[in-house]
Amino acid sequence: MFDFLNTWMQTGGWWVAAALLIVGFVLLVWGADWLVDGASGMAKRFHVSNLVIGLTIVAMGTSMPELVVNLASVGNGSTDLAITNVLGSNILNIFLILGSTSLLYPIVSQTTSRKVDIPLAAMAGVLVLFFGLFCNGIPRWGGLLLLAIFVAFMVYTFRHAKDTESTDEETFRPMKVWKAILLILLGLTGLVLGGEMIVKSAVHIAQQAGVSEALIGLTIVALGTSLPELATSLIAAAKKNCDIALGNVVGSNIFNVFMILGCTATVKPLPAYTGFILDSIMAALGCVLVWIFVMTNKRHRICWWHGAILLIIYGGYLGWRLVTA
Repeated sequence: MFDFLNTWMQTGGWWVAAALLIVGFVLLVWGADWLVDGASGMAKRFHVSNLVIGLTIVAMGTSMPELVVNLASVGNGSTDLAITNVLGSNILNIFLILGSTSLLYPIVSQTTSRKVDIPLAAMAGVLVLFFGLFCNGIPRWGGLLLLAIFVAFMVYTFRHAKDTESTDEETFRPMKVWKAILLILLGLTGLVLGGEMIVKSAVHIAQQAGVSEALIGLTIVALGTSLPELATSLIAAAKKNCDIALGNVVGSNIFNVFMILGCTATVKPLPAYTGFILDSIMAALGCVLVWIFVMTNKRHRICWWHGAILLIIYGGYLGWRLVTA
């Protein structure tokens, strides 16, 4: 699909690939936003509650960039991109996004995050590491296991949310059906086209630069698909609503592994690549460190020096991956 993109890059060179990569990220973010707006407006038109919309459509929408890129990667035979996109996104979410956010303002954790969300995000990284050590990648049964855990998590989340449905509920407005359908179609088009642009241009850049697809996935692609989380966290920090930043990042990490890697590995088993174990360790380590940070101080928050530690560790890790690429 979209073979004309390869023709453009072969004719125009690396700068065309770089331009397509940027356009792909823009389409991906816009597409996810349009899809969420249209689907939320349609759901509200049919009297679906704000709670259900927030827990399903909005939550899924913020993970759509990673999901689309993963499915496009598998479709193009680039399984390394499919895994590194998720692992790289999770590593960036914790070490770079939370690290940077906590430098601006301390991040306070909620009880549910400490007891359920953060441990589950750490478990996600440990499971991926387990698959790498003992299965040399993520097998199809591993993908099904991840999806089963995701379903159990969503059931728990719904039950917990119903107990606190009246607090801080976002308001979604009904939308005319034709407008909702138009936004949904535009969103899906933007997601599909953007995902194809990102995967094809990332592969082309990796080939031209002589580096692995895995490294491109861990850095450029992962950063691009993490843009919604980065923007949300920094805005939340600026408004001193940093508990939102923590929930946004941890929730994204849970969705990335259990839903996105689960779906991807179920469609096609994902073999390990060079550096898979180190990347899995980093993805698990980030959540373990956050868990330790919030459990070892009375205010249960991530302070500026915690953020500095996260950024230093990420700098060392990224330097090592670039030197050994």
